[in-house]
Amino acid sequence: MGSAKKSSTDRKARIEEMRRAEQARERRSRILTIAASVVIVAGLVVGGVVLVRSQDDKGSATAASDSSGKGKFVTGKDGVKTWEGKLSRNHVAKAVKYASEPPVGGDHNQVWMNCNGDVYTEQLDNTNAVHSLEHGAVWVTYNADAKKADIDALAAKVKKTPYTLMSPMDDQKDPIMLSAWGHQRTVTGASDPNVDKFFEKFVQGEQTPEPGAACTNGLSK
Repeated sequence: MGSAKKSSTDRKARIEEMRRAEQARERRSRILTIAASVVIVAGLVVGGVVLVRSQDDKGSATAASDSSGKGKFVTGKDGVKTWEGKLSRNHVAKAVKYASEPPVGGDHNQVWMNCNGDVYTEQLDNTNAVHSLEHGAVWVTYNADAKKADIDALAAKVKKTPYTLMSPMDDQKDPIMLSAWGHQRTVTGASDPNVDKFFEKFVQGEQTPEPGAACTNGLSK
């Protein structure tokens, strides 16, 4: 009888031990499952971040290489050409291929050219000058065919006019051109009455995307 009781006790002990072992295995299995899930989720998060960054990089590269927008110039009765089409305004760190020379808007560098009556003797980076146009500046440009007397007279006018800047532009079609955001015209010289008309209408004019934005504390040459 005693032997039977001992055998029963031993069997219960073995069963209890097996249960504890099974419970331990279940706990280890749950821990491993949770750990594996964490690793998988982390991998998905990292992969998602990499994918988003990759897409952002591609988007930035595309924006930097795009033209200033789908559209065209339409010339008004006053001789001013107006860009019909959307002009994007993204900040980019690379060169931009604009639809016109000089450009009248589009993606541009985050730093503007100083345009508080600044006269530059070297050709500017278009991406900085376009940012100045966004602030409401008028940009006077000239090529090698412009007369020195006209260049000097226009420089004097620019120097006394806030929200203007002037620089050479080798690749432009005409000797002297005036540009504002979305608008442009050719003038015959410094004495052309259209110079004053363009300044009066477009220096901080209604076309300005960011009226009152600074024309100082930017880039200078």
